Amino acid sequence: MKSFWQTFSRVLIGMLERPMWLMLVLSLCIMSMVYANRTVWDLPVAVVDQDHSTASRQLIRQLDATSKIAIKIYDNLDEAKRDLGWRELFAIIIMPVDLEKKILHGESLVIPVFGDATNRLANGQIQQDVVAAYQQLLNEYNTELLLRNGFSERQAKVVLTPIQGQTLDLFNPGISFAAIIFPGLLVMLLQHSLLIASVRVSIALKSAPGGKPSLPVYLGGLSALLPIWLFLSIVLFVLWPWVLGYRQAAAIPEILLLTFPFLLAVLGLGKLVTECLRSVEMIYLTLSFITTPVFYLSGTIWPLQAMPGWVRAISSMIPSTWATKAIAGVNQMGLPLRDVWGDVAMLLLLGALYTAIGIAVGLMRNSVALRNLFHKRRA
Repeated sequence: MKSFWQTFSRVLIGMLERPMWLMLVLSLCIMSMVYANRTVWDLPVAVVDQDHSTASRQLIRQLDATSKIAIKIYDNLDEAKRDLGWRELFAIIIMPVDLEKKILHGESLVIPVFGDATNRLANGQIQQDVVAAYQQLLNEYNTELLLRNGFSERQAKVVLTPIQGQTLDLFNPGISFAAIIFPGLLVMLLQHSLLIASVRVSIALKSAPGGKPSLPVYLGGLSALLPIWLFLSIVLFVLWPWVLGYRQAAAIPEILLLTFPFLLAVLGLGKLVTECLRSVEMIYLTLSFITTPVFYLSGTIWPLQAMPGWVRAISSMIPSTWATKAIAGVNQMGLPLRDVWGDVAMLLLLGALYTAIGIAVGLMRNSVALRNLFHKRRA
């Protein structure tokens, strides 16, 4: 135990004296500030009114009243297309001729919208607002028509909207793109930074003058990383989301309880990566290339259920997949801890599995190296 605590203290003090891990906090602040507004609003959108009717003007006012769209009136379509090409607009909406006439006669109506397809997020938000504004205008006209024909307001409401939808705030309420990406982004930052740190510590311990480190020394060096990354987990999962105004339902002890097995799983993965590559250059090059694929496989951007079976199998072997599910479930959805114990168990299992495979690979490579050395000396 003495060698364990000596190594633990030496590595921890070294990490505190040279706090390069604080670069993670700096990169988090810079990267996540693009999501500070949590959603997009006041997107400049051109409107070309070819009908000049009461209905078209009302529809334009309803569009301008939405938080996502800032209407700019254009007299001709060519000028609007030019500004769209110069990226001064996100979309062009045309109020077609006879818009009000077709609404009153119940005819089918098409409202042309030219969008900038290079920005899918903004394009989708604009489409939603256009559909919602048109539906609201249509309901107002239909309600007025029903009232004129003897229906009461309640009867008209039942006829037009027989089913009332209700939205419950569960996982990341709202349609904010940032709220969907943010939890997975934080887990990936924690995983990638700890992988680099654990690999660096492992290589430093193996290259020490004393030769191959003993098990207590090795465990002491890796354990020294846990206090720092537990502190970083509080910053990433509690403090910074609070600063940006994101919903949080978990207490700090619950966050630490979920983060600890995740860190153990990442340390096990770091052991496997170190034993397989054993070269600082190869390890850093490999980690830089696998970060983005791992982020996509974690289920943050694309649901796991929609992935092919073999892709889901790969995803289930990544610690961040289970950590994102557990931490987001408790901190965003407000799930009780008992609902994520399965995810915690998977993290512990992955940590033990990666550690065992890493030890086996290390023993195998060492035995091969010893045999080669023995044959060279005999020759």
